[in-house]
Amino acid sequence: MTDDGTQPHILVVDDARDIRELLTRYLKENGYRATSAENAAAARRALRTAGIDLVILDIMMPGEDGLSLCRHIRESSGIPVIMLTARGEELDRIVGLEIGADDYVGKPFNPRELLARVAAVLRRTNTLPPRLRGPAAERYRFGEWTFNASQREISGPDGLALPLSSGEFKLLMAFLERPKVALSREQLLDLTKGRDAEVFDRSIDNQVSRLRRKIELDPKNPRYIKTVWGGGYMFTSDVDIV
Repeated sequence: MTDDGTQPHILVVDDARDIRELLTRYLKENGYRATSAENAAAARRALRTAGIDLVILDIMMPGEDGLSLCRHIRESSGIPVIMLTARGEELDRIVGLEIGADDYVGKPFNPRELLARVAAVLRRTNTLPPRLRGPAAERYRFGEWTFNASQREISGPDGLALPLSSGEFKLLMAFLERPKVALSREQLLDLTKGRDAEVFDRSIDNQVSRLRRKIELDPKNPRYIKTVWGGGYMFTSDVDIV
């Protein structure tokens, strides 16, 4: 629910009228408020005026596509986005997740599955600390390191670039977007794995260990990624966008 106690307001953006109307009706039947938009321009108007809590966004649309609109949403707000992708559009799905989409559902889809995804994303985003920095930035600096998000690599004073695995990249992004904020293992799982996270998954500890080995001078006495008493981690360095 939103802060005023009303049900979350979902914006459905799809140029296919049948899908748009089906989803809008289904969301309303299941207790949500819902608004539809047939293109990115209409979606931008709704985002400015309608108090939207989550966007269901089709990637393939005439004119401005869903990837461009998702990037705009991420640059201007923290509103969560679920992308709709046609079967076989794996590259678009990956790009969508990289620019900030919170989840994705492939077409054709089961409306009940989409409803479950909406509930899960709202639950996660309502309990996570807000981003202190948007994911639109490509280069970050902390301590002696420079992180190039578009290339998925970090470089030190010597200029040599170290590539990051997918897990290391997502974890470092989570830390850089929320510096000096204590994050529990569960929150880090949501930020790095999203739909694939498992309640008892302890792989975050392994990912932290691997990332520490790359960025810490002494991984056993870390300077950047501190362990938080009671469970979790904090990125303690100042972070600059460069």
